[in-house]
Amino acid sequence: MRIRVLGSAAGGGFPQWNCGCENCRGARTGVPGLRARTQESVAISADGESWFLLNASPEVRAQIESFPELHPRSARHSPLAGIVLTNGDLDHCLGLLSLRESHPLRLLTTASIERGFREDNVLFRTLQRFDGQLQFQPLQLGKAEPLLCADGKPSGLTLEAVPVPGKLPIHLEGRATPSAEDSIGLLIREPARARTFGYFPGVARGSAEIEAALAQTECLMFDGTFWSEDELVAQGLSSKRAGDMAHWPISGAGGSAQFLSGLRAKRRILIHINNTNPILRDSGREAAQLKAAGIEVAYDGMELAL
Repeated sequence: MRIRVLGSAAGGGFPQWNCGCENCRGARTGVPGLRARTQESVAISADGESWFLLNASPEVRAQIESFPELHPRSARHSPLAGIVLTNGDLDHCLGLLSLRESHPLRLLTTASIERGFREDNVLFRTLQRFDGQLQFQPLQLGKAEPLLCADGKPSGLTLEAVPVPGKLPIHLEGRATPSAEDSIGLLIREPARARTFGYFPGVARGSAEIEAALAQTECLMFDGTFWSEDELVAQGLSSKRAGDMAHWPISGAGGSAQFLSGLRAKRRILIHINNTNPILRDSGREAAQLKAAGIEVAYDGMELAL
């Protein structure tokens, strides 16, 4: 199983266009150890031929261009066999609208997430230029589904959606009824080699379902949005706390780092990192704490093989 991090930042990327926090200023002025990051998206493949995107960020076109394995191999072609959405936040689904050039796409997600993207969305018509331009494969919670190549043949991977604590996207708050399908993590398995990869980029807090799912993984990527609960408040950037935005802070007693340290996975990697998070500083105290705990920080271009 091959895994490529196309983007590792939270919504807005790093540096964020309208942010002058210490991290963003440092990234713009070339402070060592602060590397720019695009918004979170990952590509995964069993054979290096057919690839699946995990979330479609607003920067998806540039992310595809950054990775030659995703380039066309003929006049009209794409090695993308499917796109999986873990929730309906714009930083996860807006990139779908950039892939509108009359090419068939397969979308794998829950009915709730698909409905939130499609309904009352006039821009969705750009993905309806011909019958079957966007094909939807619904994911059922707790059920492993085969990931199929564009020609319908097995890719060698299976996908299981795991419910995670979260919330509705901002644009759907007050317009939709919350559901267990609104936010999911993914277990991606390669049965032939008994490998399991966990992808959980948005998690509000721990749960029994998450703990059971991640006990199975050799490698996982997990919500690394905020270091602390009051990160934005302390920097004078917002009145919202991490919990208000459905993200489990990394540090402190009961933080996600403590939870991740107790897992058997050989590689535990934080992704979807907000521009204010001190772990973005490679030589910082917080990054050193994570390294000592055996927890990595994702970066654009990071590659793994399981």
